[in-house]
Amino acid sequence: MRTVDDTLVPRRILLVSGLSGAGKSSILRILEDLDHEVIDNPPLGMLDDIVARAERPVAIGVDSRTRGFDASAVLEALARLRMNPNLRVELIYATAEESVLLRRYTATRRRHPLALHGSIKEGIEEETALTAPLRAAADLVIDTSDMPPPELRQFVESRFSPWEGAAGEGLTVALMSFAYPAGLPREADIVLDARFLRNPHYDPALAPKTGLDADVAAYVAEDSDYLPFLNQIHGLLQLVLPRFVQEGKKYATIAIGCSGGRHRSVTLVEALAKRLSAPDGMGNYQGSGQWPIMIMHRELARLGLGSWRWARKPADAPNTEPASPVS
Repeated sequence: MRTVDDTLVPRRILLVSGLSGAGKSSILRILEDLDHEVIDNPPLGMLDDIVARAERPVAIGVDSRTRGFDASAVLEALARLRMNPNLRVELIYATAEESVLLRRYTATRRRHPLALHGSIKEGIEEETALTAPLRAAADLVIDTSDMPPPELRQFVESRFSPWEGAAGEGLTVALMSFAYPAGLPREADIVLDARFLRNPHYDPALAPKTGLDADVAAYVAEDSDYLPFLNQIHGLLQLVLPRFVQEGKKYATIAIGCSGGRHRSVTLVEALAKRLSAPDGMGNYQGSGQWPIMIMHRELARLGLGSWRWARKPADAPNTEPASPVS
């Protein structure tokens, strides 16, 4: 197993569960592309043996179709695996709104695994109840209700990079810009509204550009409330991020929205990332520990203008940025 600064890097073990039709199989395929060894729906009694024999990061699909499925048994296996200090074990839960799941099943004409003799709605409700303890215990809940496949790939790639255990046991912070009309990011832990700031959209010279352009960022920063707002956000994160770590959270998504998700929110995310990822004169990071920090501009990615990138990389991350999954 690789080491960082002569310290053993725990091998990543992912248990992927969730509701049928919510994207679990897609998540497993993406993880396989990220060099995880993927096993879908093995008998629960084989989990320990699978993990013991694996030599790479492992992603194991576990859901209501699994032989001998029982949420309490899955949680017991999870706790047992976590006792091994050489493993970094996480539980991922994929979900979606009932109306979305119904629409997906209607469109594909697939049979719900728990609705062999009843309606799809009844099957969804039964599975939701069966897997509720797993959702409650999950390290990461992925709601795919309004997440198209390229965005799901971007989301999974940003959190489970090809290098094993790169983020260690700490927190990974994602700073995301988005557009309110396109919907709130369901994965966000904190959502902030930047729509009160002056809008470059109404300047013909700036409207086609984005907050990644210096003149757009300067225009937004000229608003008298911009700097106080940025300072307030920074202060909030200095307070809450260490508490997230105390609670055992592994992922924190901070989302900043504006009307189009291209100017004001992008400017703020970039400025905040610069603050959090740059050490002060004493070598201390400004309220963000030593945690990896990533930047995600949701609407720019949907327009094909890039994907996620690191503002501060994990300790053993490659020097290259990931290829954009958005074509």
